[in-house]
Amino acid sequence: MAEAHQAVGFQFTVRPDGVDLKLSQEVIKNIYLSGVTAWKKRAIQFKNGVLAGVYPASPSSWLIVVIAMMSSLYIHVDPSLGMINAIKDNLPCSRDYMSVQTRAVLSAILFATGLWLFLIYLLRYTLKALLSYHEWIFESHGKMSSSTKVWLSLVKMFSGRRPLLYSFQASLPRLPVPSVDDTIHRYLESVRPLLDSQQYNQMEVLASEFKASMATQLQRYLILKSWWATNYVSDWWEEYIYLRGRTPIMVNSNFYIMDLLYVTPTHRQAARAGNVVHAMLQYRRKLERGEHAPLRALGTVPMCSTQMERMFNTTRIPGIETDIVQHLTDRKHLVVYHRGRFFHVWLYTGGRHLLPSELETQFQRILNDTSEPQPGELKLAALTAGNRVPWARTRIKYFSQGVNKVSLDAIESAAFFLALDDEPQGYEPAKTNSLDSYAKSLLHGKCYDRWFDKSFTLISYPNGKMGVNVEHSWADAPIVGHMWEYVAATDCFHLGYTEEGHCKGDVNKGLPYPTRLQWQIPKECQDVIEASYLSAKQIADDVDFHGYLFNEFGKGLIKKCRTSPDAFIQLALQLAQFRDQGVFCLTYESSMTRMFRDGRTETVRSCTSEAVEFVRAMEDRSHWRFALFRKAADKHQNMYRLAMTGSGIDRHLFCLYIVSKYLGVDSPFLKKVLSEPWKLSTSQTPQQQLNLVDINKFPKYVSAGGGFGPVADDGYGVSYIIIGENLITFHISSKFSSPDTDSYRFGQNIRKAMIDIQALFKTENDKKIVENAKRVPLENGKKYI
Repeated sequence: MAEAHQAVGFQFTVRPDGVDLKLSQEVIKNIYLSGVTAWKKRAIQFKNGVLAGVYPASPSSWLIVVIAMMSSLYIHVDPSLGMINAIKDNLPCSRDYMSVQTRAVLSAILFATGLWLFLIYLLRYTLKALLSYHEWIFESHGKMSSSTKVWLSLVKMFSGRRPLLYSFQASLPRLPVPSVDDTIHRYLESVRPLLDSQQYNQMEVLASEFKASMATQLQRYLILKSWWATNYVSDWWEEYIYLRGRTPIMVNSNFYIMDLLYVTPTHRQAARAGNVVHAMLQYRRKLERGEHAPLRALGTVPMCSTQMERMFNTTRIPGIETDIVQHLTDRKHLVVYHRGRFFHVWLYTGGRHLLPSELETQFQRILNDTSEPQPGELKLAALTAGNRVPWARTRIKYFSQGVNKVSLDAIESAAFFLALDDEPQGYEPAKTNSLDSYAKSLLHGKCYDRWFDKSFTLISYPNGKMGVNVEHSWADAPIVGHMWEYVAATDCFHLGYTEEGHCKGDVNKGLPYPTRLQWQIPKECQDVIEASYLSAKQIADDVDFHGYLFNEFGKGLIKKCRTSPDAFIQLALQLAQFRDQGVFCLTYESSMTRMFRDGRTETVRSCTSEAVEFVRAMEDRSHWRFALFRKAADKHQNMYRLAMTGSGIDRHLFCLYIVSKYLGVDSPFLKKVLSEPWKLSTSQTPQQQLNLVDINKFPKYVSAGGGFGPVADDGYGVSYIIIGENLITFHISSKFSSPDTDSYRFGQNIRKAMIDIQALFKTENDKKIVENAKRVPLENGKKYI
């Protein structure tokens, strides 16, 4: 019972002569240090809030302006053009209480403050105007026009020095609303290769009727929203695409991120979890203070950081009609799941984070705990894996009071959720399908050992491998990837381990033990849990996953061929899709719109007419294959750039559809567009966002990236990650229940397509060598080879 005594802060005894009060010095010390830490945290947040609030100016610049205005009082020069005198004459203070000189000084300070604020807004709107220029992104790689060079210099000049994470938020432009004509033109162009002449003519008629009838009215409302809201898409996208979905989010929405591919820093589960959790707490502290550097394209153009705000202390709460995202602040505990038991673990002691060695001790105590799960506890988390409505109703009925509410609140208010698994996972080159098993474990696990509603579940395996399962509504993959890169670099290169594989630092055995969460789950609730588990298990068992490493060549060779690596891979996917299915299909590629305020994603429709021509030429062995590849790659790059700069197709049409539903009008055109299935859904996960690790120097310290479940019942989901110069990883998902798909077969088709396209460049290069050789004169200068 030692841990129980340590938890007692004070004791008192009532005696005839009074009350004998005994305080624990250790607890009082911890309370004092916690208070000091909390006030220090508030002070730092306030300071950084001020710095971000006045950016690109600085608080010290206010003092400079004030001194300049004060100096004008003594040199008899009035830079305010009489405004200081006007302020002095209209001060509400009585002349009896303030001398003339004091009134003049106060007036100068007020004018200087107003001028300073005006200059801040002028700088911000100037920077916003500069950031609205996007012609630079359409220029050829490696080439930069004079106007872009001037623009880039101006952006650097107005961006200030040492920006914080949220310094640029007020300067980011709003996402523009494209014209209806442009969007419909691009849409019809995108579906042309997928429809026969009759179907295309019908779609043209629907589009013309839409433009002639309600398009103008819907567009006006959308433009009005774009003026009022910071982003006309993001709130509706989060609500209608994610939160209003009533189907399970496991597999269908959540995604995963893998650990380092080749390196396992330690094979001790508790030690690895200790270091990783500590690194996450360091990341969270910098995030809460806004101290991370903002991401910037070209090292200059800032990206929106809004999504990062809800990374920690966030849970998706189920509802009958719609879910909500609950974000809290300053959460000091973690909930850990191990072998059917839930444990509450404090992350702070004495006003500081637990050290890695202390976290290792706590996690090892949980691993050593031999207690049994309470009735209904083992599969409780399956409620988050099943349909949303039964979970919402169960939550209201059985978890709204008593110990169940207390325990559920502990989970939902935790910084994040940690699952200590008991089956090893990870990539093993000698073991067939090890990457497949690893991905399925991260994506769905046993369907009851991840809390799928948490912003993310950190997963720890007994062989030291880690991974993350991420709820999708609050953010997109690059946001979590940013955090994961920081954690991996901090874990391996800053925290490190002892020779025995333990966390560095002294072992503190005086910490209070982790406490079990208590549950009282009746039989009726257990039946609902079991039903949710069976529903989720059916989904999980249907996931056909294949992951593999493509190392024949990588980005380095593709760039030597003077083409975009992304365009190269997308065209390979189109070729693989045609070889696999015999037909072309509507293809989704995700691009980001974070150059705009509160931007998230836009769709790139990768199956273009140019891509179809190229694929057919490849299959026909046409002599025009190389030229058609160039044409298709250029088209894809242009589509991607349009999507990034706010001229995409699908988000605009989606928002027009939402407006039509609010107005109660029916559009056959929009209804048709929104019902089209994406049989091939693709996404590239970015790497090296932070550049904390030189992968040329440490080539083994790379992640395999992440993936997601299949979007269509008879289609494929493909996530690919370009790693360094010589490696590309593919994560392919489909459904066993579809007789037309096979993830392994599709992976082999991708591999062959990549090699076949690369062979085009080799052939073309050989032709150039021959042509150049023909122009080389012989020694006598009269003949040519």
